Amino acid sequence: MFLAACSGGKDNADGDKGKTGDTGKKDVKQELRINISTEPFSLHPGLANDSTSGGVIRQIYDGLTRIGKDGKPEMAAAEDVKTSDDLKTYTFKLRDAKWSNGDPVTAEDFVYAWQWAVDPANQSQYAYQLYYVKNGQAINEGNAKADTLGVKAIDDKTLEVTLENPTPYFLELTAFYTYSPVNSKVAKANKDWYKDAGDQYTSNGPFKMVSWEHSSKIVLEKNENYWDAANVKLTKISMDMINDGNTELNMFKNGELDWAGSPLGKLPIDVLPQLKSDGSLHTQPIAGVYWYKFNTEKPPLNNANIRKALAYAINRKAIVENVTLGGQIPAMAAVPPSMIKENETGYFKDNDVAKAKEFLAAGLKDLGLSDASKLPTITLSYNTDEGHQKIAQAIQDMWKKELGINVKLENEEWKVYITKLHSGDYQIGRMGWLGDFNDPINFLELFRDKKGGNNDTNWENPKFKQLLTDSQTESDPAKRLQMLKDAEAIFMDEMPVAPIYFYTNSWVQNEKLKDVVVSGLGDVQFKWAHFE
Repeated sequence: MFLAACSGGKDNADGDKGKTGDTGKKDVKQELRINISTEPFSLHPGLANDSTSGGVIRQIYDGLTRIGKDGKPEMAAAEDVKTSDDLKTYTFKLRDAKWSNGDPVTAEDFVYAWQWAVDPANQSQYAYQLYYVKNGQAINEGNAKADTLGVKAIDDKTLEVTLENPTPYFLELTAFYTYSPVNSKVAKANKDWYKDAGDQYTSNGPFKMVSWEHSSKIVLEKNENYWDAANVKLTKISMDMINDGNTELNMFKNGELDWAGSPLGKLPIDVLPQLKSDGSLHTQPIAGVYWYKFNTEKPPLNNANIRKALAYAINRKAIVENVTLGGQIPAMAAVPPSMIKENETGYFKDNDVAKAKEFLAAGLKDLGLSDASKLPTITLSYNTDEGHQKIAQAIQDMWKKELGINVKLENEEWKVYITKLHSGDYQIGRMGWLGDFNDPINFLELFRDKKGGNNDTNWENPKFKQLLTDSQTESDPAKRLQMLKDAEAIFMDEMPVAPIYFYTNSWVQNEKLKDVVVSGLGDVQFKWAHFE
């Protein structure tokens, strides 16, 4: 979330000495070692809201659907689905599946999990993902009871879902982790079930969590109770939490990791050119954007002209060519070009210092100040990471040189940082957004509601909000897309965020590791992974 693609690495894939059938080949140890950089925010599917947590949850939970190798949703915990003629009711038939502790997975587990996530008392940042389900928004805003959500267990194996409006990408949404089930029997007995590994932490995916050393390591093992266990080849996944790219890369080179870099770890920026030149770097464009969020209720960022001055003065081309070095694309829009092609050029010119100075002058006039030196020092915050630090330092210099604005840098570990952003305790904060599903609304709906779970900017605009709402009932795809473009135009005019670049994933991997699926949205699945 907030975010963000080789060879090298010693081969550790030939551990066991037995034979595999009559092939004459040695058995290959199917144990994967990766780095996830930091402690997950939460491993409760209803509370997780960042790429680290999501990266773990995708391995240990199955939603009704799962995004397959081809990037399209396929049946997962559900074996079949039927839709009504008006496309507003989905009836899912569940498989005979078990939780990792042997309990049956039931329709009630989905009902419980979704009702829990939209209940405002539980403060799920991703509750808005369930607004597509009837009464989801009303419940989350305190205007209806959780049991009125449009989800019903017809029987143990039949789940009926009623939507507010036809939603063509709903089967993509049901693959997203907020839509995962929760073992209702366990959760009702212990509200803290999700805080540690152990008997209480039950999941229904390809892997199960067997240990969680907080801020150090998570270990997953193959879930023998998984419905599709026959197609899961890895027996173990070790996830280190090393928040240093140089250490991560050195561990990979020493054969202690099978993968280094995105989507869950990171490579040191200064080694990317060498890795690229020696042919070991994997790079993949993804639907994600790196941006700076402005707290629009904290002066002077409550002034749109000041925000626009800061955004226009950034030299994005210089950042991607001299700082990030991973083939990123300068972003002058919020929605990635893979979803809106015109956003390859965006809404304004990169590094438009002349225009930035015009906005600054207008903003200073609004505030009754004679020049930029009269502005108080602005604090730019980021989570501790070498890459974020280098970007922040570069932009700090640009704002000082081009606009005369003094900026102080502040960094904190991820869990502390994300909590401060969500609570509004910042002025400008770094964040990234990777698409949850392949539609422009996913990048815009973050900012629909001032107190929306992942908004953080405190910005809200009635016309923007109405366009998003109207787009949900527009059946003509071209008209709907135009509504979303009109909404983005409002957003970019008021500039509650300054987009900086569109992401790529860059990594190196053990070349004997096959069938790791990194999607166009930037997430990773190890369900099908194996070592040759």
